[in-house]
Amino acid sequence: MPEGDTVWLTAHRLHAALAGQALVRADLRVPKLATVDLAGRQVLDVVARGKHLMTRIEGGMTLHSHLRMEGSWHVYGAGERWRGGPTHQVRAVLETDGRVAVGYRLPVLELLRTDEEDEAVGHLGPDLLGPDWDAARALARLSADPDRPVGEALLDQRNLAGVGNVYVAELCFLRGVTPWTPFGRVPAPERLVALARRLLVANRDRPGHVTTGDTRRGRTHWVYGREHQPCLRCGTTVRSARHGSQDRQQDRVAYWCPRCQRGPAPGQGPATPSSPSSPPHG
Repeated sequence: MPEGDTVWLTAHRLHAALAGQALVRADLRVPKLATVDLAGRQVLDVVARGKHLMTRIEGGMTLHSHLRMEGSWHVYGAGERWRGGPTHQVRAVLETDGRVAVGYRLPVLELLRTDEEDEAVGHLGPDLLGPDWDAARALARLSADPDRPVGEALLDQRNLAGVGNVYVAELCFLRGVTPWTPFGRVPAPERLVALARRLLVANRDRPGHVTTGDTRRGRTHWVYGREHQPCLRCGTTVRSARHGSQDRQQDRVAYWCPRCQRGPAPGQGPATPSSPSSPPHG
């Protein structure tokens, strides 16, 4: 699932292409929206809310989309060949006189009243890249369940919105704890929250997520995606394991350095991932 900075950048690019322009074509290829006609209406703005995208359209309407694991939006010039995937994977086409935005494999696509956007995103915690960012409120939400593993707590978008699996791995490494460490045992948790904000802000204007300060291939992450490779700090072999609630473990892989990070981990006593009672919410 894309991280919050990736969704922010997507919103920024869609806004630059569409905002202030009237739609000459709006093809929404999902059954419940197949008869909707938005042609002639102006796109007012496109904003990100955590991992959700809100395209606000004249007349008090918002096109809400969520990328989840496979979705993406691409912007093309008039007449340019679309390259985001086969045509049958297109779920939305928003076209102005000069640009066209194409949404591929969008698992969530719905039309809301703009004044009812909270029905889709009201459950989210403070947005790390949004105007509502409130570090104290995010920390309070995270701290409300001190026994919950820090990795799972960070992934839960009800606590703070925008952190995904990449940043969970890297944040835990940089703070020296394993993802299975109970949040209440994380030293100086306010620094963890502040670091999450800094990392997303640093990466929001570019593709990818650089957490090491080194943009060279294979050097951008401390531990994420580096299973069986040496830790960039100490040389110890990086490990990986599934984590999070049982019903979401198929897409939740934790990476950690056994030497640089302290705390429970699979095969080391009280490291069993938590029960499925509190799945992360996107």
